Amino acid sequence: MAMSEKFLNAVSVVLKHEGGYVNDKNDPGGETKYGISKRSYPNLDIKALSKQDAIAIYYRDWWLPNRYEEIVNEELAAKVFDLAVNMGAWRTNKLLQRSVNITQNNLCLIVDGIIGNKTLKAVNSHHLPQYLLAVLKLEAIEYYLKLNNSHYMNGWVARVLA
Repeated sequence: MAMSEKFLNAVSVVLKHEGGYVNDKNDPGGETKYGISKRSYPNLDIKALSKQDAIAIYYRDWWLPNRYEEIVNEELAAKVFDLAVNMGAWRTNKLLQRSVNITQNNLCLIVDGIIGNKTLKAVNSHHLPQYLLAVLKLEAIEYYLKLNNSHYMNGWVARVLA
């Protein structure tokens, strides 16, 4: 299956935010390259990971299973994906569902972290996708603030607002 232009644009943002090889003792992911962590992929030689292999992992393990390709608004799909790489897909998907519930008073999605047909329908039929995106960003910042980690806070907030 060929990678879509939507995915390639979104993953370029992720790669810009994640950068290259890092082995930060303060990072719970441990050794990472292009945002792919040794913690998540213990059998992978992180230091030798190529950019193309990282892109393939993101497509196979993040983009497709979480159905981000099916989010019609490309800016929203890219932001959800970018946040998922940083804070985890389940948590990000829950923030998206909460954001839908906040912005659509007549809709009650179950906030379970799984992007299924109901979530996709609610997201894709949202009357103001930019409003939904703004609320998602606020929800993400609120999550990061609760972590109370001054070491990464500036980078996290800059990532949300980018």
